[in-house]
Amino acid sequence: MSGTAIALIVIIALLVVAALMLAGIYNKLVAMRNRYRNAFSQIDVQLKRRYDLIPNLVETAKAYMSHERQTLEAVIEARNKAVSASGRAAAAPGDPGAMRDLMGAESALTGVMGRLFALFENYPNLKANETMNRLMEELTSTENKIAFARQAYNDAVMVYNTTRETFPNIMFAGMFGFGAAELFEVKTDAEREAVKVKF
Repeated sequence: MSGTAIALIVIIALLVVAALMLAGIYNKLVAMRNRYRNAFSQIDVQLKRRYDLIPNLVETAKAYMSHERQTLEAVIEARNKAVSASGRAAAAPGDPGAMRDLMGAESALTGVMGRLFALFENYPNLKANETMNRLMEELTSTENKIAFARQAYNDAVMVYNTTRETFPNIMFAGMFGFGAAELFEVKTDAEREAVKVKF
């Protein structure tokens, strides 16, 4: 074999190794992105469950809290904004803008729900209502599931972002269209506290 043939074989072998390395990087990033998207879909399921419970909660409370109309309307408005933000985030999980919008909407919803729960204390008949108690139990369970789903999502995003930012992946991630994913973080002290639902 001539020197030219050996050089050609070495070059081809290096190109094959480089192509396999790029394919491996691409496939790993795809797997990590799909993992965090799946984790977000678990959050989305629980958020939808919560969004479905809130109107039932408000309808039950209306009978007892007729002069608290402003608070009840604020709850529904915050819920509707959160539903809209959740839809945008579900369409592009990890997108920084969509995730910031969702975090802001969730923060507003948490605040207004806290005011609603505080008002419940003033209505003993509402506290004794069986439907309200059942809805509150479901809401508490759903809040716990959201917290676990958020943790799983944030873990998946951290692994994806770490994989994306390590060498040699970082050299090709942008070229392949793999941007950084946004965590679903708690931004306010009020959100850091567990939702207090007590009857």
